[in-house]
Amino acid sequence: MAGMRLSARADYALRAAIELAAAPDGHVTAEQLAHAQNIPGKFLETILTQLRRTGLVRSQRGPDGGFWLARPASEISLADIIRAIDGQLLGVRGERPENISYPGAAEPLQRVWIALRANERAILETVTLGDIVSGELPDVVKSLTASPQAWV
Repeated sequence: MAGMRLSARADYALRAAIELAAAPDGHVTAEQLAHAQNIPGKFLETILTQLRRTGLVRSQRGPDGGFWLARPASEISLADIIRAIDGQLLGVRGERPENISYPGAAEPLQRVWIALRANERAILETVTLGDIVSGELPDVVKSLTASPQAWV
C-alpha cells in the first residue's frame, strides 16, 4: 500500500512547528520544544536548522532568544513543513509515481498512485498550522474523518 510514509524527522518537525504556532508569546526555546513534544535534542537541532534554512522559522540567540514562525501560522501548510524536511511528498517504494511504469494489464496502476499523491497533497496543502492550533480543521478533513471506517 502506497500510503503516507512520514519520516520520524518530518513528524517531529510538524509537532515542533505546531508548538511554535501555539506559543502565546510567539517564541519558544529549543529546550521547551523538545520537552513539550518529547523530541530528542539532536533531532530537534537538525530540524530547526532545516526549518530556518527554508525560511519557515526564525531564531534569536541570547537570554530573550528562541525560535518563532517566520510567517503567520495560518499561512504555513503542513505540506510546507514536510517538504522542508523530506523534500517532495510521497513515493511508491521510494520512487516518485511519475517515474514508475507498469507492464501490460497493470499499466493504469500508475495513475492510481498519482491520484493518491494528489489527494494527500491536497489535504496537506489545505491544512495550516493555524488550523491545527485552533482545532478547527478544514471541511475536507472533517468529512473524511467523520466516517468510522476511516479510523480502522
